[in-house]
Amino acid sequence: MNHCCGIDEALSRVKDYSGHIRKGFAIVSDKDLSRRLATVFVSEGEAVLTLLLGNLEHLINHKHQLFTYLKLLGIGVSTNDLYRIR
Repeated sequence: MNHCCGIDEALSRVKDYSGHIRKGFAIVSDKDLSRRLATVFVSEGEAVLTLLLGNLEHLINHKHQLFTYLKLLGIGVSTNDLYRIR
């Protein structure tokens, strides 16, 4: 989210984002993952897989950061909130 919103809106948006991510990965092939895309930081391009993994790492770091802040605030979060336990 790029703005403050309530729980219902946040959950709805996360559901929408998840659907778009699933659709995107459904059309990406192994060959696409090795394709290079120019970025602001690397003008000659980086592999799509490298960009996706970098974004995943960034997301995981922020998720852990939020988890830590919530714990410090005394909010009852647990391992199940940090990891998707199946």
